[in-house]
Amino acid sequence: MSHLTDFQIFLILSILKIAVVLVITLTAVAYTVLLERKLLGRMQNRWGPSRVGPFGLLQPLADGIKLFLKEDLMPMASERPLFILAPIIALSCALISVAVVPFGAVTRIAGVDMFDISDINIGLLVILGITSIGVYGIALSGWSSNNKFALLGSLRATSQVISYELALGLSLVGVVLRAGSLRLRDIVDSQAGHGLFSWNLIGGGQIIAFFIYLMAAYAETNRAPFDLPEAESELVAGYHTEYSSMKFAMFFMAEYANMITVACVATLLFLGGASSPFGNLLPTPTSPIIAAILPIFWFVLKVFSFLCLYIWVRATVPRFRYDQLMSFGWKFLLPVAILNIIATSLVLALRG
Repeated sequence: MSHLTDFQIFLILSILKIAVVLVITLTAVAYTVLLERKLLGRMQNRWGPSRVGPFGLLQPLADGIKLFLKEDLMPMASERPLFILAPIIALSCALISVAVVPFGAVTRIAGVDMFDISDINIGLLVILGITSIGVYGIALSGWSSNNKFALLGSLRATSQVISYELALGLSLVGVVLRAGSLRLRDIVDSQAGHGLFSWNLIGGGQIIAFFIYLMAAYAETNRAPFDLPEAESELVAGYHTEYSSMKFAMFFMAEYANMITVACVATLLFLGGASSPFGNLLPTPTSPIIAAILPIFWFVLKVFSFLCLYIWVRATVPRFRYDQLMSFGWKFLLPVAILNIIATSLVLALRG
């Protein structure tokens, strides 16, 4: 009977964790859109959204209601089942990958870690695998729309993701070699010793890997300056040209959820995860509540900073030409990523 009770506690806490993380992620997606519009407004010397709610804070809610109430149009010649399935695949893959992200220090209640939905030994591989499946949603949306612009957009997205995923995966090998594990908790713990100077970005000598990851991540999430799949000046809106109402909103949410996932992975692998940037300089909190909340604060701050960098790049850098985009991935990022692995391996071998 006691085993059954333990299982029930585990099940209830797990469902509660999933619900809370899902609500927080979807809220973060909505307010990342607002953050982008506000920051772009400031960078372009204008206000950004300022009408709905104080300082425009209710703008994401207004946008959501507007999209929900719009007419859901379906092209006559489209492949209906795949047309409907495509945005579901894109959004599902974007949200599932958050499940393996440890966003706080290990805090156990009844034997269940409260700040990690699932602690998997190969967490990093799981994230890479799930995010790579998301491209099926984009590919299917373009093909099933029976629209030339949408098809061109989805073909561009597919080739772009395949090209840059290679550089992105290789940029993380140096981090894995240093930590000796694919488990995200282990990678964070390997950077927690001396604060800022233990991070892979600074003390770990992975600054080149970080910039490769950064550029590949922009391309992976189809963001400026690599937003060729939905280049408005060429392809109307790319792969979601024929989508409206909530189906369009799902693609929109998937893009921003992918941005948050990329920011979380960068924080875990290069910026020390939920560990303090001051290391042992700050006294250890005596209150268990502060000890649980403080790591979450550091994690959220790092993710927020990464998202601001994303938006800053969009406001600053013009779009690439498509042949430049592909040659940059294959002729520059890929060789540099391989050289970084060789250099990291040599350093670790000489130290060992």
